[in-house]
Amino acid sequence: MAALLGGIALLTSVYTVGPDEEGVIRRFGKYQGSSRPGIHLKLPWPIESVKTPKVTEVKRVEIGFRTTDPGPPAEYEEHPEEALMLTGDENIAKVEWIVQYKIGNATDYLFNVRDIKETIRDASEAAMRQVIGDNGIDEALTTGKTLIQTQAKEKLQQILDSYHSGVQVVAVQLQDVYAPDEVADAFRDVASAKEDKVKLVNEAIGYKNDVIPKARGEAAQLVRDAEAYKAERVKRAEGDSDRFLRMLVQYKRAPDITRDRMYIEAMSQIYPKLEKIVIDERTEGILPHLSLDSQGGGQK
Repeated sequence: MAALLGGIALLTSVYTVGPDEEGVIRRFGKYQGSSRPGIHLKLPWPIESVKTPKVTEVKRVEIGFRTTDPGPPAEYEEHPEEALMLTGDENIAKVEWIVQYKIGNATDYLFNVRDIKETIRDASEAAMRQVIGDNGIDEALTTGKTLIQTQAKEKLQQILDSYHSGVQVVAVQLQDVYAPDEVADAFRDVASAKEDKVKLVNEAIGYKNDVIPKARGEAAQLVRDAEAYKAERVKRAEGDSDRFLRMLVQYKRAPDITRDRMYIEAMSQIYPKLEKIVIDERTEGILPHLSLDSQGGGQK
């Protein structure tokens, strides 16, 4: 008998804590201490007992719905008593979400909370109702979901800490937020109109970003073309002015010769394809003439 009792004492004095666990030792039901992963010794049962909760495992609680069959396809059961909430602008929204949590303090987790899932569910519902009540229906349905999740997580953690629950909230994830069936169509129309507005604004911004650079480029090109045209006209005018001044000097020296030469040059430009003959009207007898189109340009 003594050997049997000794064997039982030996077997109940050795325990193992897994790598994802934490050992919580109780002596006659009272907390005695904690132990890390590994093999440990304790006083034999029933003097001391140990529990090894998994402190790294992330668990989840569903609020507003329950998964009845993970599937596939998955099947769910609605819980409107949890999901129906009043928004800050006095509308009704159905909110379904998931709380992910793990053990932050194993001692508090084991000794301070009797039903951890129901505690988390009740605390999370209270936190979510407060956050939804601080936001309008539009934020809850569309743009404010990320902020709502963050605020609900913070408030839930505050509530659980006030209970000394030993729970660490990992995440609050909204699964679905929608209006009640009676007004769902109207809210969908509003949401669709807002999406159209955002789309049109983005298209307008894109058009603006496309047109303005093109217009600026075209304006710059017009300025460059105008400056080039201006420079060309100025140079041409300067050239004409220089040519006129040189011609004026020659004209003053020999007016008749210069006038005749200018006349001949003008005729050559006006009638480039016609044969042109100059006749000296002062000569008598033989008719001297000058062919302007001959190769040598001599007198005939």
